[in-house]
Amino acid sequence: MKNIVILISGSGSNMAAIVKTAKRDDWAGKWGARVAAVISNKPDAKGLQWANQQGIATEVVAHKHYANRAAFDTALAQSIDRFELPGNPALVVLAGFMRILTPDFVAKYQGRLLNIHPSLLPAFAGLHTHQRAIDAGCKFAGATVHWVTTALDDGPILAQAAVPVLPEDSADTLAARVLTQEHLIYPQVIADLLRKI
Repeated sequence: MKNIVILISGSGSNMAAIVKTAKRDDWAGKWGARVAAVISNKPDAKGLQWANQQGIATEVVAHKHYANRAAFDTALAQSIDRFELPGNPALVVLAGFMRILTPDFVAKYQGRLLNIHPSLLPAFAGLHTHQRAIDAGCKFAGATVHWVTTALDDGPILAQAAVPVLPEDSADTLAARVLTQEHLIYPQVIADLLRKI
């Protein structure tokens, strides 16, 4: 059995999609893993309450309590490592975790650190992806699951899902359609990876 540690900063909708998928009967046996913990950098992240209601351990490592990014990442790594099993390191899943991680942190979890980004990377790394796609006149937008590297929203792509950009779209309506695809592809990628690692 492998442990998954999910990092969030907000509502945790992708975290919830991962947990719900892992519990579905038709996915039994595909995971060989459990969500061991949800960790947030924000004490008021709504996803923490939902995870608690599911019986999942939660922790807060508040970035504002640390003098710099390196100190925060060290504390975050210590929190993650408490949920690793001997000889069986945890898969670390970023699910709306809104912090840029240091190279040392990324190196520590290399090959186990995933992210989902709300654009069809390499297009529109960073913030405000949906409005940027609309402003650029894109016909399609979407989401990308990728390995985390030291470059922002970079790293080998594991899966993508596309949705059309409609003439009447706002950033909010486009984001809502992209989010439905995020909730499908992220659990699928995790299941595929767990069979291989």
